[in-house]
Amino acid sequence: MSGDENASGNTIKVGVMQPLTGPLGSVGEPARDAAVLPAQQVNDADIEAEIDIQTEDTQTDPQAAVSAAQSLVDADYPAISGPLSTATTLQVLQNVCKPNQIAECTLATAPTITDVDDNDLLFRTSASDALMSQAVAQLANEGMDVSSISTFAINDSYGQSLANAFADAFDGNVLEQVSFESGQSSYTSKLTQALSGDPDALFIVAFTENGIKILRDFYSDFSSDTEILATSGIYNPAIPENVNADLTNITGVTSVGTGPSLDHFNQAFNDEYGSEPGQFTWQAYDATATLMLANAAADSNDGAAIKDNMRQIANPEGTEVTADNLAEGVEMAMNGDDINYQGVTSDITFDDNGDVESGTYSEYWFTSDGALETGDQISID
Repeated sequence: MSGDENASGNTIKVGVMQPLTGPLGSVGEPARDAAVLPAQQVNDADIEAEIDIQTEDTQTDPQAAVSAAQSLVDADYPAISGPLSTATTLQVLQNVCKPNQIAECTLATAPTITDVDDNDLLFRTSASDALMSQAVAQLANEGMDVSSISTFAINDSYGQSLANAFADAFDGNVLEQVSFESGQSSYTSKLTQALSGDPDALFIVAFTENGIKILRDFYSDFSSDTEILATSGIYNPAIPENVNADLTNITGVTSVGTGPSLDHFNQAFNDEYGSEPGQFTWQAYDATATLMLANAAADSNDGAAIKDNMRQIANPEGTEVTADNLAEGVEMAMNGDDINYQGVTSDITFDDNGDVESGTYSEYWFTSDGALETGDQISID
């Protein structure tokens, strides 16, 4: 795909894809809102540029995501911000982005994305779950009195790669590694299998919708003496009100933003949408911002040219650009100036695989009255 409108025509085109429905809908909606915020900021600024954004719903379904991505291609969008899940990201990459030379900046976290054959079209602003697995394992190894764990992970590339990476990093004994399918009416038999060896803890990798049902079955049929370790899918204030149990045996880690303009972004998001930013909103903002800046630097709505500029606008060297001065950054990139985008999530440095080089996570837990609390941060390079 190619086009000439950019620095000369002043139109920068970016498509946004997030799961607005399906198991990830509760996370995907605020991520979508964060993804369109950079365009609103630039369009409201007094510069010679216009950002054209179109949003699509992946429905948390790979085939629906492919159709949504094709709609963006048919509308001449050369770059896609998102989607959120690994399965949809990989299907969109193989079926839409590679055949049409579309640059993609995803929020997906599975380690499998690192080595995928992507013609260097795929980047991500979320850290690989190889890093999150190390953060969870560090928590288990150093902060909890557990010597044996079983894993209970959704049966897709995200869940299985995260569970396997955790098993490799955990210092104790991994007794069972059980996978489950999404959308089941009951998870009791699978939980029985995972807990058959009487582990000290159960590591659960699930999306929020699956996690609610899994936790209901766990607290209904099993002892809460078993510690639960969890990832970002359980980090949700909707969990206590939907599970209706004492969740104080749950400890997890979730990704957090640590970039230099985090406070500015948080305030801008709250001003625009009247709510606090949540999971993956920082990464969604950075995904769109980097694609916009790369488009401006490429001086063309051409996917191949955009991907060739992703590292140039983000990796060290050049004038610092953040959420505070994003519109100025777009203008500088259009003028051919060297810039260095410092993200909301982190400083955003893309390696040879298009991955960011580090991840920061926060420990979380639930109090006896159902409040969701966060604690110490864990940084993994």
